[in-house]
Amino acid sequence: MTSSPPPYPDGHQLLADHIVVVTAAAGTGIGFATAQRAAEEGATVVLSDHHPRRLDEAAQTLADRTGHRPLAVVCDVTQEADVQRLLDTAVSEHGRVDVMVNNAGLGGTTDLVDMTDQQWSSVLDVTLNGTFRCTRAALRHMTSRQAGVIVNNASVLGWRAQAGQAHYAAAKAGVMALTRCAAIEAAPHGVRVNAVAPSLATHPFLTKTTSEALLSELTEREAFGRGAEPWEVANVIIFLASTYSSYLTGEIVSVSSQHP
Repeated sequence: MTSSPPPYPDGHQLLADHIVVVTAAAGTGIGFATAQRAAEEGATVVLSDHHPRRLDEAAQTLADRTGHRPLAVVCDVTQEADVQRLLDTAVSEHGRVDVMVNNAGLGGTTDLVDMTDQQWSSVLDVTLNGTFRCTRAALRHMTSRQAGVIVNNASVLGWRAQAGQAHYAAAKAGVMALTRCAAIEAAPHGVRVNAVAPSLATHPFLTKTTSEALLSELTEREAFGRGAEPWEVANVIIFLASTYSSYLTGEIVSVSSQHP
């Protein structure tokens, strides 16, 4: 049985007066959905992506939908200088960063026996090392202020096995471990660090990069008979960024209806 997505939610000012930075926010996936939901919840948003044209288009789309054009900063999370410039620019423009959403990730499907060192390293560098770089930069800013929230984008593949996903699964499992350790270090400074672990979020980029057969198989595993809308994942990120989750840190929240 396939269910329909629920109605798109109204904003409730959960992030009013918050400065929210979202990486990999261009396009039609979880990153842009998170940026839009944050803006709808009252936040001042900073968009980041390593595709300049797509980033500019995303900023304009958000302006058209919300009435406010966000600051947009080109950033390749594999480059430390870019990450530093992203945080420095956000702080220079808005005075602080309250929420850092680390959404950047790189996937691909290759069996381990055929996987090259370059394929392995590329996925790990964007997905795990990039999250590390952004988390470190955000923590350096937030711990000095004794306030802030970091939300990382992990995946159910950090827990579950799937053929052809050794590099991505290893990276996402690393994001989970990074989240837990960072949370313990950050707690004495009033900073919370959590992660979401989506299973299947359906958007145009996914349908272009994943075979129809695999998408059908993954969809069949979902109890709702459909993948999540990107904004359904974004809603959980917004919850983790808000004071509604004030006692959560070091948690990995599954956003999934998958069954074995």
